[in-house]
Amino acid sequence: MNVVVLEDAAEDLESGAQFYESCETGVGDYFLDSILSDLDSLILFAGIHPVYFGFHRMLSKRFPFCIYYEVEDEVVYVYAILDLRRDPLWIRTRLQERR
Repeated sequence: MNVVVLEDAAEDLESGAQFYESCETGVGDYFLDSILSDLDSLILFAGIHPVYFGFHRMLSKRFPFCIYYEVEDEVVYVYAILDLRRDPLWIRTRLQERR
């Protein structure tokens, strides 16, 4: 399996890192490392996660974020990396925009 992080998801990742870095120095880097580790796990576990709003949703292990993705053939496309503390309507709208 190959994991492809689409541009919008990469922006989500950067936004999350900036948020945590503004809270405390070094936490942004820890956030990035944690989410990248979660993304690496998709190589083995892609497709086993439940579907929400039309995408598979994997919960991050260390932060209240989730990774929305699709599997096509042997490629995992990551569409969004979003904060679970957001309004579900906001999350749904973001995902619909990215289809």
